[in-house]
Amino acid sequence: MAAGSFSAGLSGLSANSTYLSVIGNNLANINTVGYKASAVSFADLVSQTVGSTSENPTQIGLGVVTGSISPVFTQGNIENAAEPTNVAIQGQGFFIVKDPDSGGNAYTRAGNFSFNADGALIGPDGWTVQGYTAKNPTTGAIVTTGQPTDIIVPPGVLQAPAATSTITTQINLNTNAVIDAANPEYTQSVQIYDTKGTAHVLTLVFNKTSASAWTVSVTAPTVDLTGATTPPSTSISGPTNLTFDALGHLTSPTADIVIPTQNWNNGATTPAINWDIIPPSGLPTITSYDSPSAAPSITQNGSAAGQIDNITVNSAGEIIASFGAGQTVTVGQLAMANFNNPKGLQKLGQNHYGETAAAGVANIGVAGTGGRGSITGNALESSNVDMAQEFTRMILAQRGYQANAKSITTADEVLVDTLGLKR
Repeated sequence: MAAGSFSAGLSGLSANSTYLSVIGNNLANINTVGYKASAVSFADLVSQTVGSTSENPTQIGLGVVTGSISPVFTQGNIENAAEPTNVAIQGQGFFIVKDPDSGGNAYTRAGNFSFNADGALIGPDGWTVQGYTAKNPTTGAIVTTGQPTDIIVPPGVLQAPAATSTITTQINLNTNAVIDAANPEYTQSVQIYDTKGTAHVLTLVFNKTSASAWTVSVTAPTVDLTGATTPPSTSISGPTNLTFDALGHLTSPTADIVIPTQNWNNGATTPAINWDIIPPSGLPTITSYDSPSAAPSITQNGSAAGQIDNITVNSAGEIIASFGAGQTVTVGQLAMANFNNPKGLQKLGQNHYGETAAAGVANIGVAGTGGRGSITGNALESSNVDMAQEFTRMILAQRGYQANAKSITTADEVLVDTLGLKR
């Protein structure tokens, strides 16, 4: 009996000592970026069956064992950070980082990233952050399929210009405009960029032809065009007939307007430009309401050459660089991974987690998809350690340790008394 008391008490000392170690580690990492506190659970050891007159099993427990030590992936507080490349995850998921020496991947919640001298986005330990940088040559959008790679944005490198290939407008043409055959009822300028990054101004010229019909032509300054001879401007597209229904909605044309390829006097060109008048939503971007003719919104996807002077990260993890006179371009997108059982990940130190069979296969993609959370730029996720809770657990672990130590001393006294019976 005394031997069993000794072993049970000893197992209690060991288990509560482990508990105190975990609590101590949690408190030590209370200010560690993205740290997830660990929780301990205990399980009783196999029990010994003893003789009894009861019909029910009569068993004596042989102690306690540490059942599990697993991280608690509750959300940590999101706090503002000074670095624009610092990012935090709101929700589930992990950033992916790669060991530059071995090439192996690890996963982390700590987004205290920065660019190194070569323009690679890295963690504080030098591991490279993984994401997507390849672009669709037609749309210019980041391609987020395939395996993620190192995110590299070389500092001080001149950003190549991008020729305009798409124009999007929101235009209203006043249905009560008076028809004037000699002059256009409304004109609107749109700035575009050629293949060398030079800006050109196109003019959208609207003429009213009837109560529900207009025409639109696109002109460019003759002095800018190769071979053009009609000053001061030359028509490069149209006229295109526009018709509207009784609600003032565009009914014709039913497809986007294409502005043909142009050659400019500086030796550059612009490819065919798609004027998006029928967006995916199906709602026309040209209307004819009883309201003054105006264009509250005009966008185009071209840009001039320029050096990157600022970086921001949006909620989708897109890394947006600004350069020149307010021009912006998406240069990459952070990759994220989530797991069916994140508690099964193995802690590797340096805020890194490693894959295990228990965690499952990494589901890799971008923020906001596949159950992955969103990303907050200029922010960091703080540790989720609750100091008050840890101190409470520390008291319980200390009392448990003291109680088991007392059971050992009591068993020792009983054994001493037993040995004294022969005297």
